[in-house]
Parts: sequence; structure tokens; C-alpha cells
Amino acid sequence: MANNLILEERKTLHLSGVTDVDCFNDNEIRLYTELGTLTVKGKDLHINEISVESGNALVEGEVCSLVYGDKVSRKLGIKGRLLK
Repeated sequence: MANNLILEERKTLHLSGVTDVDCFNDNEIRLYTELGTLTVKGKDLHINEISVESGNALVEGEVCSLVYGDKVSRKLGIKGRLLK
């Protein structure tokens, strides 16, 4: 699965290669991708679509920055994170 980003007019972000979502709120979304963690910062951010099966996600809102972090393996599901 490839990791691609398409940002349209800083308002619509199409992503592929998403493996999991760490956390999100109106100002920040932190995702796990095949190339590492990806932090999206902005205003009024919303995850409108996400499928970890296909790895596709759609984020809408005012995107101010996209920052990649270290490449990490995300193998724990929600149960694993809750019991950790």
C-alpha cells in the first residue's frame, strides 16, 4: 500500500497508506501511516472518511501543517491500547 497525500486548497486532505488513528480533535489529528506518524494541524479539522482496511482517509478543515514523525509499527488495536 502506498502513502500519498493530496491537499486541495488547504481545505481537503486525501490520504492513503493510513494504518491507524492515534488521536484527533478540532486542531490536531495524529495518524499512523506506513511511512511513520503523520500529524495534521489546523482549525476545524474533521475526519470525514476513514478505512484502515483500504488505508484511505479524508480530512476536511483548514490545514496549517503536515509533519511526519518516526516510522513506527502500529500493531495494537483499540483493545491493546486500552489494556496497555
